[in-house]
Amino acid sequence: LPNLSAQDRFSVNKPEENLLPLLHSISSHELLSYVEELTSDKYEGRLTGTEGYNNSAKWVAKQLQKFGVNPLGDNNTYFQNFDNPYTLIFKDCEVYLHIPYKKAVIKKQFVYEDEFIPGATSGSGEVTAELFYAGYGITAPELNYDDYKGIDVKGKIVLIEREVPVSAEDPDLFKQWRPYSFHQYKLENAVKHGAKGMLYNYGPISNPNNAYEADFIYSHVGNAVVSDIFTGTKKNHRNLVDKIKKELKPQSFATGKTATIKNQTEHHPEGKGSNVIGILTGQDPGLKDEVIMVGAHLDHLGYCYNLMPGANDNASGVAVLLGVAKALADSSIKLKRSVVFNCFGAEEQAVAGSKFYVENPKISLDKTLCLFNMDGVGCGDKLSATAAKNFPELYQFVRFANEKYIHRIIRPTQFANIARPRLDAARFMWADVPTISFSAFGSRSFYHITKDDIDTITPEIMEDLAQILFLTIVNIANKETINFRK
Repeated sequence: LPNLSAQDRFSVNKPEENLLPLLHSISSHELLSYVEELTSDKYEGRLTGTEGYNNSAKWVAKQLQKFGVNPLGDNNTYFQNFDNPYTLIFKDCEVYLHIPYKKAVIKKQFVYEDEFIPGATSGSGEVTAELFYAGYGITAPELNYDDYKGIDVKGKIVLIEREVPVSAEDPDLFKQWRPYSFHQYKLENAVKHGAKGMLYNYGPISNPNNAYEADFIYSHVGNAVVSDIFTGTKKNHRNLVDKIKKELKPQSFATGKTATIKNQTEHHPEGKGSNVIGILTGQDPGLKDEVIMVGAHLDHLGYCYNLMPGANDNASGVAVLLGVAKALADSSIKLKRSVVFNCFGAEEQAVAGSKFYVENPKISLDKTLCLFNMDGVGCGDKLSATAAKNFPELYQFVRFANEKYIHRIIRPTQFANIARPRLDAARFMWADVPTISFSAFGSRSFYHITKDDIDTITPEIMEDLAQILFLTIVNIANKETINFRK
């Protein structure tokens, strides 16, 4: 990575006098209070489209207004609205196997969250049927691959693997398989082949990023369920998956097991979502049209069927964004360029909010110099900077601020960005906007389950990241010429 030259360093006079009091005004206690607010029961897990999400968006907008950040949404509001169907998941969801024993049948009931989680876009109802293993659930004639060849799953339940049997480490090969990695494809292909239900080997975690079919019932399962399904089949699950990956040939079969999946859900095709967007307008007539964007997704998973608080993912990112916004909005800070704060909706639902923004930008993407995105920045004592090596001239500003003032370990990485989008930053990179996406690591964290709560949060890492971004943004905003796209 290039060194930061003398002329690229802080352009404000005497930064210790002008900036450091504001730097130290960013408080870990205040950031933690934001996380506590956003994870409270009243926001119902912040599933985009629900009233809980809408109320959390209103709360964030109120904070931006209080700081002095101006609205940049629709019709002079903070909200950029878009259509966003959603599904509610209620209790009384089950997954169990029917195990013959002597002249009876035993129900092997699986444990919520430890062994299964309801599919977050599942239809409502119950299905009991013979269970087939159908590999990755892929039908790809052009690749001479079909997991459904030789098996008849009409009216049956299928056990499906996530992702595809090839790695993104081979980009040319992976791109051929990429369309088949999407959750939506796997579900819709199972329906196309007549299946009535699916056990998805995914976690088990909650994930509302999938298609909805009213008569199709599915749940996510983990190793315990998969192991029980394979018991007695004379096949080893791990060996079978390895064989598929090595030979790129399906290994589907009838397991001889019968399963029941029961989910109670309510689908809302009329759902509406929103991004929450504010702007601090720069003061230089020639540079104020250029913007630095700070982003973090506001949404999480709602109830599935218990509350998913989403403290690290991603109340932590929104908390850091608010801390940076408050410090930058101070009247003593003079910024030549503008700074946009964008809290994306529906990141958990196919990264839809950032997609909508990129397709309908409030500021021209040509004028968007960069995006600093935050996703899962609340657990640990170290930082990862995804795509920092893609944009070394952007990252050098981050590195300088950290090395001079904060001294956290930051791990810069390269980001190929060829898989299905998992970050809001991916949408912007595809639109040629330089991005760095931050996350924290170094302590235990939980992903898409009920345990992602405030007790796991490390407030100090949020404070340090907010301070790094504060200094970085001031420096970029006041540099005479910037071109990170080169």
